Amino acid sequence: MNEVLLRSLTPSVLGILVRRGADFAAAEDAVQDALVEAVRVWPADPPRDPKGWLVTVAWRRFLDATRADAARRRREDLVDEEPAPGPAPAVDDTLQLYFLCAHPSLTPSSAVALTLRAVGGLTTRQIAQAYLVPEATMAQRISRAKRTVSGVRFDQPGDVATVLRVLYLVFNEGYSGDVDLAAEAIRLTRQLAAAIDHPEVAGLLALMLLHHARRAARTAPDGGLVPLAEQDRGRWDTESIAEGVEILQAALARDRLGEFQAQAAIAALHADAPTAEETDWVQIVEWYDELARLTDSPVVRLNRAVAVGEADGPRAGLAALAALDDALPRHAAVAAYLHERDGDLATAARLYAEAARRAPNLAERDHLTRQAGRLNARRCR
Repeated sequence: MNEVLLRSLTPSVLGILVRRGADFAAAEDAVQDALVEAVRVWPADPPRDPKGWLVTVAWRRFLDATRADAARRRREDLVDEEPAPGPAPAVDDTLQLYFLCAHPSLTPSSAVALTLRAVGGLTTRQIAQAYLVPEATMAQRISRAKRTVSGVRFDQPGDVATVLRVLYLVFNEGYSGDVDLAAEAIRLTRQLAAAIDHPEVAGLLALMLLHHARRAARTAPDGGLVPLAEQDRGRWDTESIAEGVEILQAALARDRLGEFQAQAAIAALHADAPTAEETDWVQIVEWYDELARLTDSPVVRLNRAVAVGEADGPRAGLAALAALDDALPRHAAVAAYLHERDGDLATAARLYAEAARRAPNLAERDHLTRQAGRLNARRCR
């Protein structure tokens, strides 16, 4: 198998698909599918025209994906245009598809990636950002997952934990990303909670409701991000907060703590504080300790450093941050915030500018750029 040949042909094949009318992201996915197929097929049956073979297979993959996407959108349009009479069913096909894509033949990470791409509608780039991996790596993972399930029967649904992970990532992308999927994730999680008596399902629903309750206050009229401490708490949805807290309390009472319940507990403490200054940061640090024990996630430890900085002072937060890899997404932004609180405005401004360059979306980049500009202006006075 000549991997050098494959790499050399990839740009040309991608260019041909784009010139034929494929958008760049879809063309990339199709070419990645074709490359994976080449790795599988060529050792036993090498083509006479490798480039032509790749173009043909990639174009077919693109057409298949386009038709599937168009059919899905059309089904959604028909639902909007011609709603069925009578009460809506308690469960629809979407949640069932989530379970079917979480197939036992796949690893949990591959099942999540496949479901996000095939059912959730996220792009490969968005999924890669959620997993903190390069886009090419995620494209290969999704392609392998597609290949794995291509010849199996979808009569063995996956487990609840994998479906919860998918719903969590879909909500996060809808809450903070370019595609509004948050309401759909809440709807499906409500369905799951009604069907399954599971404390982590309840924990995830509580977490979604508590975060979604703050959504109206997260952006300024000009579209800029408003940090939690600066949000108008009068714009928070108190009904959603009350519902989320009630669901969380019932889940915690069962004494089967999981990561979603721990995250919801942190969100509830933020929601319970009348002002940012009255936030119970000591208790939030304790919940982050529980969450770190449950997940061993570097992102959790990054957020914990912020909480430590609020509870014990910025230098304690910086000490907690020093143990983490500075390549972590938003590491520079956290470091900037803690240095600013410690009075080191020059370092903070530099780090805010660095964080802006790494920001995953335009709104976050603009916010961090303004933070850097604000500090530089203060230093020049």
